[in-house]
Amino acid sequence: MTSMTLDPPLTNLLSPAAELVAGVDTHKNTHHVAILDLVGRPVADREFRADGRGYAQVIRFLHEHGDVTRVGVEGTGSYGAGLSRALNAAGLTVVEVARQDRQARRRRGKSAPLDAHQAAVAVLAGTDTAIPKSGDGAVESMRILLAERRSAAKARAQVMNQIHALLITAPELVRQAFRALSGQRLVNTLARTRPGSEASADPAVVARQTLRRFAVRQLTMQAEIDLIEQQLDLLVRQVNPTLLSLSGVGPVTAATLLVAAGDNPDRLGSRASFAALAGVAPIPASSGQRTRHRLSRGGNRHANAALHRIVLLRIRHREPRTMAYFERRRAEQLTDRDIMRCLKRHVANEVYAALLNPAADNPAGRELRAHRQAIGIPISVLAASLGVPYQRLRRLEIGTRADPELERRATIALDAISPPQTA
Repeated sequence: MTSMTLDPPLTNLLSPAAELVAGVDTHKNTHHVAILDLVGRPVADREFRADGRGYAQVIRFLHEHGDVTRVGVEGTGSYGAGLSRALNAAGLTVVEVARQDRQARRRRGKSAPLDAHQAAVAVLAGTDTAIPKSGDGAVESMRILLAERRSAAKARAQVMNQIHALLITAPELVRQAFRALSGQRLVNTLARTRPGSEASADPAVVARQTLRRFAVRQLTMQAEIDLIEQQLDLLVRQVNPTLLSLSGVGPVTAATLLVAAGDNPDRLGSRASFAALAGVAPIPASSGQRTRHRLSRGGNRHANAALHRIVLLRIRHREPRTMAYFERRRAEQLTDRDIMRCLKRHVANEVYAALLNPAADNPAGRELRAHRQAIGIPISVLAASLGVPYQRLRRLEIGTRADPELERRATIALDAISPPQTA
């Protein structure tokens, strides 16, 4: 006995003015659109090409059947990205719909019309839906650059591994020539060698030629990464310089967090929603009389890694607030892993506030520099007395990096040195 999945019967008995919702099942070459009324009855469905002409046809199709209030699109960050931008430009409200899990698909079956119908049902029910990223601004450019940077960083690491592996098995004369070198010094030395370009059967000559090509490739990847990071720095300062004022946040980390939030960070309704997006919201794992939480393994893993790097940098540089919190929670018998999880959530709250309140400029340290020069204290002496690197204080004074905590400490130190003013 065989069974088959039947598409739901289509009816179109509604007036053109009726309110409707739509769902879209997206693919690489085609998109399937299903329209439902507000009680879930199917109105129409049709397949379109996944290109600019097809997007225009989708918009006309939606308008022809009535007032479509919301459109649920699967994969707004992949196959549905172009359609989402077109729908937004046409003034339609786009909702991102999560793809069905495998268990639900086993129960209901799978086809393009069925998936489009289920996307529309999810919009009606308000389950597994979210406001998608607009993907039409500078943050989208950052996403492209970060993807390129990750590719270049992988290639750079692979080349370094190949250099070390080849040096282990190379002839002894080659190994001896470069045994004492490591890291970037090894790469620079290999790139300057002149083993010749003629074909040879000697393994030593071939090894030297290969090592030089590996070194040139590594330097090329490093140059690409440096160029990408310069572009990211300019874009971050243009979009949200406030992020760079947070301790432990550099251009790459800031760009990663901005990409996670999207060009429209206001779509994140609360600090908790951003924490869940970044995978730092603890998940309840209680049972019976035992109450506990476990670490989240979901969310945007690049954003999660960025928050982790921020916490590690704050601990490495012994940022006062971070260390005070760390010691207080350790006294409460929390493990270092749990403390890190809590710190990442606190940092996520800071980042969320910065995402929603980008500053046009970050005035930091100009008055501090004038005060220091007025009393004749060298910047190196002040940095040493504060126990901070000279460059960190310099960046604060010239205004390229805001650091409110360091500015406060430096001001207190200078006020203590300054002679009291006479009446």
